[in-house]
Amino acid sequence: TDWIKQTEAAAVNMAKETRAETKAERSGASGCLRLDKSLFSSIISDSAHPETTEREQSSVETGQERPRYEPRRRRRRRRRLKKHYRILLGVLAVLAVAGLASLLVKLISSGADGEPEAVEALAPVRLPDPIEAEPEPEERPFALGATQNTAQITGDEYPSEFIVFADAESGEILAERNSDRRMYPASMTKVLTLLVAAEHMPDKTGTFTMTREAADYCYVNKCSVVGYEVGEQIPVIELFYGCILCSGADACLGLAECSAGSHEAFTVWMNEKLEELGLSETTRFTNCVGIYDDEHYTTARDMAAILRAAMQDEFCRTVLTTPIYMSEPTPEHPEGQVLSNWFLRRVETQDSGGVTVLGGKKGYVTQSGNCAASCGTDEAGHTYLCVTGKGGTEWQVVRQHAALFRQYAYQQL
Repeated sequence: TDWIKQTEAAAVNMAKETRAETKAERSGASGCLRLDKSLFSSIISDSAHPETTEREQSSVETGQERPRYEPRRRRRRRRRLKKHYRILLGVLAVLAVAGLASLLVKLISSGADGEPEAVEALAPVRLPDPIEAEPEPEERPFALGATQNTAQITGDEYPSEFIVFADAESGEILAERNSDRRMYPASMTKVLTLLVAAEHMPDKTGTFTMTREAADYCYVNKCSVVGYEVGEQIPVIELFYGCILCSGADACLGLAECSAGSHEAFTVWMNEKLEELGLSETTRFTNCVGIYDDEHYTTARDMAAILRAAMQDEFCRTVLTTPIYMSEPTPEHPEGQVLSNWFLRRVETQDSGGVTVLGGKKGYVTQSGNCAASCGTDEAGHTYLCVTGKGGTEWQVVRQHAALFRQYAYQQL
């Protein structure tokens, strides 16, 4: 700081001296110059131009300069001014460098001490508040819901205790009976088994060797089966068709072991899928086959939502809408096996009022009675979901589904 002050004082003194010298030159030096010039000109021009002597003498006496010397003085004056400007600019440059160096030294020293010097904060600039983007609405899981136009099914025309008939696109329930009450799904469970296995097995090539554990599970629980033998090499893709068309528990267990490694791990996947679909509060599965368990339950509404999710998967839709599938020959079954969707083939023979029943799955255990889930499309392109539970005989269930499509599918046209 002292060095900067000394430099500034030197610059001021230098400027004062320069101004004094300039003033002296203007007064004294110019008089001498005029005298020298007048003497020189008188000597030179006395003999050659005697007529100019009186004019020059008068100019000296009056103190006026001859016009021809005026440009030279201006040039000398500009040179002096430029010199002064250069000196002044040099001093200012030195002061600026010195100031920056001093500031840098202070910053380095304060950073080393760990206590940065407080710097006076600038007044904050008020910026306009940013426009906040509206958050995208969360995608809600599909859910069925009744409206004031929902028909309440009563009487004996439809013997099923649980019924729901809904628009698959909007979720509006067109007709229902006890659709939100707990029921046992039996083999309708296998629709979710199909969906979960398909999502976890994008590569459906390869084979599966039927295990003793799977065969024993089916035998002990008296499950319906495709009929695979222990040790039989089965194409993986055939297990999907065996799961739905034949309602084969052996095929379901094969899918569980292929994808998750065990039946128990696969059941965990199933309940995770139910949570993803927004159904975990009213539906819970304890096995992939549909065997009765008091903790293995659903509702007609939830079962319709599960069927809709499966129909939206391209591969699952293909399986669910296939009435007959011919399996590959194996040493245990040299001619292959015919896998047939009994429910789908029979409902196709009924009058459904112009609705094409695309796919479906039936089920039965003593506690659930005969039940079924189906999906159909009318001539206008609307898609419908139909689920019934505890509905009498197998044929009564088939006829009920056809009648529900026929009666309620055209109400919204």
